[in-house]
Amino acid sequence: MQNLQYYQKSFFKNDWKSGISVFLVALPLCLGIALASGAPLFSGVIAGIIGGIIVATLSGSQISVSGPAAGLTIIVFTAIKDLGSYQGFLVAVILAGVLQLIFGYLKGGRLSAFFPDSVIKGMLVAIGLVIILKQIPHALGDDADYEGEFEFEQVADGQNSITELIRSFIDFNYGAVNITIACLILMIVWNRFAEKKIKFFQAIPSSLIAVGLGILMNEMYSVYRPEYFLGNSSVHMVAVPLFETVKDFSNVLILPDFTFLTNPQIYIIAITLAIVASLESLLSLEAADSIDTEKRISSGDKELKAQGIGNILSGLLGGLPVTSVIVRTSANVYSGAKTKMSSIFHGILLVCSVIFIPTILNKIPLASLAAVLLMVGYKLANPKVFKSVFKDGYDQFIPFMVTIFVVVFKDLLWGIAVGSLVGILFVLRTNFRNAVTSIREGNNVIIKLNKDIYFMNKSQIKEILMDLLEGDDVFIDGTKAKFIDHDIFSILLEFKKNAKLRNIEVEFKNVNKNNKESINQFEDDLNEK
Repeated sequence: MQNLQYYQKSFFKNDWKSGISVFLVALPLCLGIALASGAPLFSGVIAGIIGGIIVATLSGSQISVSGPAAGLTIIVFTAIKDLGSYQGFLVAVILAGVLQLIFGYLKGGRLSAFFPDSVIKGMLVAIGLVIILKQIPHALGDDADYEGEFEFEQVADGQNSITELIRSFIDFNYGAVNITIACLILMIVWNRFAEKKIKFFQAIPSSLIAVGLGILMNEMYSVYRPEYFLGNSSVHMVAVPLFETVKDFSNVLILPDFTFLTNPQIYIIAITLAIVASLESLLSLEAADSIDTEKRISSGDKELKAQGIGNILSGLLGGLPVTSVIVRTSANVYSGAKTKMSSIFHGILLVCSVIFIPTILNKIPLASLAAVLLMVGYKLANPKVFKSVFKDGYDQFIPFMVTIFVVVFKDLLWGIAVGSLVGILFVLRTNFRNAVTSIREGNNVIIKLNKDIYFMNKSQIKEILMDLLEGDDVFIDGTKAKFIDHDIFSILLEFKKNAKLRNIEVEFKNVNKNNKESINQFEDDLNEK
């Protein structure tokens, strides 16, 4: 009962406004991703509804938003083409959901803890930059590419993010540019008044007002400046399928064809979907926790179970695969969301909008939605983030920048993989350098083995031993090293045997091979022989 009151209070205070903002962002993305995937247009909306209502309800995160993901479009497109049947593909979606459930029960969510913080920050900034790069063409009226395309290489037209940007500036649409600029100015001013605690501006989300302004300007174009009017082409507008009756709505639901269970390809596709969708969801969950204003920690295992159930239902109802999505999650957080009621409300709005007001939705220019997404992109890629990570040191900044570069110029998963690899290399380098320390005072040298020593520390130890001077008095302390690798032990033993030739006195303390034989005992045995 207490939880119910908490959610009710949060909904009426904050979450309904952020739910509207996420809905406005999610609707064109759901349609665009379905279009790019070669799937029925409404399948993206179904996935958005299930992600918004079902997955959010079961999720371990209060602010994560799920739905169809741009990162899966190539996999989905290829799978549908190879199978020759969307109904057959739905079976793979269901099986992927079952696998995600299993991953969740096997505690697979712990994988999210292995992504370095610098890489998560880099991923968020990169997504912000990608949003800006991809939305500028829509802001300029170049709507040839679908909403929700985030890969650098654009499969649809053979362009890439940079060439598309250049083309958009060369051949822009005055009507769209005017709408974008007006909407951006409105949101900036509106948000500043809201930050000053003026209740009227706090009560209504700026994104909703901006979309309303976009509709109004475009309708005025039709009367006063027909050459600027965008509504004479569905390319420049939101394009929601129209349903005249409830029967029309039910007819678009495509059911899976379970005869494809005998096709071996189904299982390969299902495994691929389960792994990629799970990774994207866990990454998004980590990103959500990092920008959560309440600083909550979400359960990765619970998230995988929620995503699994979501994909099972989505596949049964004819929807695309579902993942937690960074763009929608970011829009949710930056719109002021506090609980999962925001995501649930956005899912309810998706249902109501396609049933009751599709005609009104189809009057929304993509330029006004581009303005909303540009604001989200700027907040993610704020220059302050670069300064903050730079102050943390180069071991954080380099993986951060590598992640950004690869995500922007390749894709999300490659960026995370390469960024994490670079981050791990820096961690290993730091660990190796800290494993052995050397302190000199005159001719007295103390060499400490600060942790377990492996063959990878060989070059560092060789360098320290080679730098010793004739007449040095050396003390090597291995108390903290519970394990010393054979290669290292051999080097130290060789040094002990030859130290007198260099007029070096050496004493060992607790330097043991594999925690068994001490180096002193080892040498005594040799002498006896």
